[in-house]
Amino acid sequence: MKLLALLMLLPTAASFTINHLNHHLNSGLAPVRVGSPTRTKRLSRVPKLNAGGGAAAGVEQYDGVRIGPPPDLPSLLLHNRIVYIGMPLVPAVTELIIAELLYLNYESSDKPIYMYINSSGTLSQDGRPVGFETEAFAIADCIRYIKPPVHTIALGQAQGAAAMLLGMGKKGFRYALPNAVITLTQPKGQARGQASDIAIRAKEVMANKKVTCDLIAKATGKSIEEVEKDCQRVKYFDGEEAKDYGLVDKVLHSTKDLPVEPSFLS
Repeated sequence: MKLLALLMLLPTAASFTINHLNHHLNSGLAPVRVGSPTRTKRLSRVPKLNAGGGAAAGVEQYDGVRIGPPPDLPSLLLHNRIVYIGMPLVPAVTELIIAELLYLNYESSDKPIYMYINSSGTLSQDGRPVGFETEAFAIADCIRYIKPPVHTIALGQAQGAAAMLLGMGKKGFRYALPNAVITLTQPKGQARGQASDIAIRAKEVMANKKVTCDLIAKATGKSIEEVEKDCQRVKYFDGEEAKDYGLVDKVLHSTKDLPVEPSFLS
């Protein structure tokens, strides 16, 4: 009988323990270990860095260690009018870049947009086509459509269609970091099916090549014939060579070299 009575009391004791712990958590107190004399410590609140730039809901710290979520870096960059292209130009990337450009256009029509480019264009790292040149054309048209000036900065790599976007930035505000590699190359395409389908696809690839070379020629001030010749084979530039070619206007060695710094750097 005594054993039975003891078993009947166990759920009540467990419920008391759970409720006791919940009380500590809900009141902002650190959990305590049941049955030990651990000293209770109150969680501190510190200002939270969020994309809006203001101090809102706090990030929790315990014994000086940050335990809140990490900052929302994409939103933080967007808030400071920075657009980062760090992947090949596939539809999902194009959709995001255009959405960011349109948003920043309607947020302010005169503040510059900083577009950092580290992309292999429409090709994968091993040279396989993974996107269509029309993705780059859509971004290029959007750059020309919106009112804010777009300052382009190449870091890492800007290959093919990405190099074309680099040159599409506002004249005088196109940059490359010292070790950036800029590459001119002609579009590639894959075609399957019957001969007529392959011929149609080949015609489209040649049309895309003409548009790409035309945009690069306008960006660099060179003739379209010269650009087409340079795109016949892969042509590599470092920052200074890209400057001489007309794809960029300056090689940056520090953010201090930017004519206008993003607000969180100044």
